[in-house]
Amino acid sequence: MTQHLVNDAESFAVAAHVSRETIARLQTYEALLRKWQASINLVAPSTLPDVWSRHFWDSAQLAALAPNATSWLDLGSGAGFPGLVIAILLANRPSFTIHLVESDQRKSIFLREVIRATGAPAIVHTVRIEQFAWPDGEPLPDVISARALASLPKLLGWASSFWGKATIGLFLKGQGASAELTESAKDWIFESEAIASQSDPSGTVLKLWGLRHANPGLER
Repeated sequence: MTQHLVNDAESFAVAAHVSRETIARLQTYEALLRKWQASINLVAPSTLPDVWSRHFWDSAQLAALAPNATSWLDLGSGAGFPGLVIAILLANRPSFTIHLVESDQRKSIFLREVIRATGAPAIVHTVRIEQFAWPDGEPLPDVISARALASLPKLLGWASSFWGKATIGLFLKGQGASAELTESAKDWIFESEAIASQSDPSGTVLKLWGLRHANPGLER
């Protein structure tokens, strides 16, 4: 993937090839983020001036890596990155739904307000990841994502409960991605691809598939 210079709504629209309607929804999201940030620490204050690159574009790059996904699970959604951005980008994809798991009550209220204001096809689950149960009767998700949540070994432990045969994992990581892959391989068998981040020269998107425990007898 080629890195793009994204610093505002206009450059985001060009880089992501999205409609005016999508940009308007993201601008609504941005306005709510700035409003709520005054009372809730949703993102690091130092990143607000670069919200379109540090948060929106960083999240948006995952959409192109799952062109056929209709069911998505985002773990530890926080202020909605990457999950809520993905929901807005894919709002017009038939039957698309993303489940956002966030244990913080105030952040969950914020997520629901953005969903209400933008019409994003997302469902918020205010629960710890360890206590989250995938909805009965629904096929396991096509994609599981997370950003700045935990080390890869810990993420895979959480995600394994929801990982189907066709599921892929998309995890936004920093400089330690290679070491985390090596550590994860001690307990897990998987295929992987490390993709250079489009938003951060030192960042990596880890794409994983075919996940299974190296020792099935120990898998929870």
